[in-house]
Amino acid sequence: MSPAFWRYLLRLMRWNVSVKVPERNKCVICVAPHTSNWDFLLGYAAWRSLGRRACFLMKESWFFFPLGIVLRALGGIPVPRKRGADLTTGIVRRFNESENLNLAVTPEGTRSRRETWRKGFLYIAYGARVPIQLGVIDYRTKIVFVHEEYAPAGDVNTDMASIRRFYDAYADAALKPEKFSRIS
Repeated sequence: MSPAFWRYLLRLMRWNVSVKVPERNKCVICVAPHTSNWDFLLGYAAWRSLGRRACFLMKESWFFFPLGIVLRALGGIPVPRKRGADLTTGIVRRFNESENLNLAVTPEGTRSRRETWRKGFLYIAYGARVPIQLGVIDYRTKIVFVHEEYAPAGDVNTDMASIRRFYDAYADAALKPEKFSRIS
């Protein structure tokens, strides 16, 4: 479907999109807070409204027939219950073999409150040598925005702390703010 369709759909729902980061052939798009299934739909529609495509990680249990066919066609990558180096290595390989790959991730890994975030997106960014664009779906203002780009330093703890500090300012943007865990 054309970007115009996605813009029209968002306009019907009274949502806007604001992107101030450069369009990259390759990047990881980090999206938080993630507290609702609506986050996926809004984020996907927002990115498509810009004429861009992004792959996304999703729990493999969602990839049942026939939904799995649709999710894969949309860019879905199933995440097995037992995660680890194999998934990260496979995605880094995909980045290295692709001319264009934007990968959207929700580091919380779940819509429930989670004190620790998954670090795989950082290892993917390191391995693929790509920037991380920081996206927010703000239910208060009804704006999906990506205004910041983060260049990973290469230290997982430093990078995670910086990214978590960024998202702390948007804890109340979540559809269900009580499910978002601040670090401060």
